[in-house]
Amino acid sequence: MCGIILVDSTLVEGVNVVNETSQQSISSDRDGNFILFLKEDDVLVFSAVNLVTLRKKIILADLGKAVLKIQLQKNNILLKEVVIQEDSHITAENLGIIPYGQKKYTVAERRLYSARSGLLDRPLNWISGRTARLKKEVAVSEKEQLMAKLEYLFEENFYTETLKIPKDYIRDFQLFCIENDYFVISVKAKNKVLSKFYILSLAKDYNKITVYEN
Repeated sequence: MCGIILVDSTLVEGVNVVNETSQQSISSDRDGNFILFLKEDDVLVFSAVNLVTLRKKIILADLGKAVLKIQLQKNNILLKEVVIQEDSHITAENLGIIPYGQKKYTVAERRLYSARSGLLDRPLNWISGRTARLKKEVAVSEKEQLMAKLEYLFEENFYTETLKIPKDYIRDFQLFCIENDYFVISVKAKNKVLSKFYILSLAKDYNKITVYEN
């Protein structure tokens, strides 16, 4: 779903938007826009430096809107003194050094970056096959993330009733879908309409294959 964030009629960039229900997060762009997969009863949290944090529960009426408009308020607090305790949890995001919602790399992606970036290690990595192995780890990690997105994107009855996929075959069908580059692009772009278009076509092909094999 598309949303837009305003403060006193001004579009706001860099607001951190977190779906507490699905644990998805994103930051608003320079035009105040954000896109998230939403369902009824999801809870969204909007926060940023100098803005009052807002919690909003998604209702059915929100899902019927073309654009979800969120109005935030400024939080102008003057501090005379700031005391930092030794156990304070200070991060680069909290200090405003980097924006909230920065891409967080998986362990496999960090290992691959490390293997590629070390100039002296490259020949050894190439000979040992470590780089190739790490690429496979990244590929597996990406597939796991795609599978997780599909779990949230489409409910079980959509597979069984609309796509006519037997319940025991749903996971196998999902694996079949993420081998399609166009479908993967639509999922990564969070375009549910396009994803649904591709998955309907893929279901027809998959059902033909299973009928033939059985």
